[in-house]
Amino acid sequence: MSRFLNVIPVAEAVAVAEKIAPAQTIEHVPIEHASGRVLAEDIFADTDIPGFNRSVMDGYAVRSADTTGASDAVPALLHCAGRVLMGIYDPALALCTGECIYTPTGGVLPAGADAVVMVEYAEEAGDTILIKKAVSHGENVLQKDEDFMKNRTVFTHGRRLNPQNIGVLAACGYSTVAVAKKPVIGIISTGNELVPGVTVPGPGQVRDANAPMLAAWLADYGCIPRFYGIIRDEREAFETVLAQATPECDMVILSGGSSKDDRDMTAAVIAAQGQVLVHGIAIAPGKPTIIGKIAGTPVFGLPGHPASAFVVLIAIVRPLIDAMLGQTRSVVRSTNAVLAVNIPSARGREEYVRVKVENGIATPLFGKSGLLNTLVASDGLVCIPAGYEGLEKGSEVVVILW
Repeated sequence: MSRFLNVIPVAEAVAVAEKIAPAQTIEHVPIEHASGRVLAEDIFADTDIPGFNRSVMDGYAVRSADTTGASDAVPALLHCAGRVLMGIYDPALALCTGECIYTPTGGVLPAGADAVVMVEYAEEAGDTILIKKAVSHGENVLQKDEDFMKNRTVFTHGRRLNPQNIGVLAACGYSTVAVAKKPVIGIISTGNELVPGVTVPGPGQVRDANAPMLAAWLADYGCIPRFYGIIRDEREAFETVLAQATPECDMVILSGGSSKDDRDMTAAVIAAQGQVLVHGIAIAPGKPTIIGKIAGTPVFGLPGHPASAFVVLIAIVRPLIDAMLGQTRSVVRSTNAVLAVNIPSARGREEYVRVKVENGIATPLFGKSGLLNTLVASDGLVCIPAGYEGLEKGSEVVVILW
């Protein structure tokens, strides 16, 4: 049954959104194009990594027992039995008691050696090497399976890959990898007052800032935004574009048209073509948000004010996208800070306040939800839980960074 302006808690709204998320679809991409994508398979090492015991310093491979008590004053005297060449394993090159072998960084540790003395603590005297510092077993050595062991799980599905992870994939023998396909998100702007950004607005008109802002965030989060233009508050036009967008997209976002104004038709049109699941969330800003579904496609009606739209995008829409991508952990950057002043709030709603963070101090930037300047001037949001009547000056808070 449709629920028009029946306000529900944020957690319940998120649960509704996650429940209607379309199933993850998978594609294979070259690993060099996989950064920022969400893994759709578990990753295993096909061999031990690095695969051989190797030196992590330029120096001399030794038996650690031969260096016991070595110092500047009383160095250990070892015979240099050869040199390790990079990329070559010579099984005949092995240590005996009282010997050492020069081994560069990344070189194979010779048989019989269990440590490496850095060149800074060694001095050549012909074929004799003066070792001026004792080393312990395993010092300056990377064991053959110390990085990753053969057949062990390296990454699990649901992880968002970064450039460092791509290097690991290559080391594990992958050239392509299964990832979640980027969901296509339709964006429809609604409102008689809206004009494109290239148009000089006349009296009573405003440029559409929400659609480009939403698209930029979505693209950065791993989605493909698709614009459907600005639609006037006329039911027939609205029905037409929504009927076009829902089969073409994995999700549709409507910017504007979710207030109680009689001219706003978002909820009515969604209900006519599908189902309105939520109309009203106990969140500030963003209370009149709509969550619906048309033929299996999630449809969000976001408030027209930029700050409201952005807060709902972060708090409500993002969990649905995570579910679509199969992402097991949301990519939320945050930092701890201390409040510079009191922040009042109304009990019963979850409030997101824009703050500026400097030297660990979070200063609220109070402003109306229709303002863009507070989004630009702020560094992120502080969430005041629904059960609180505000936060006091000096309180430790978590700032959700933009």
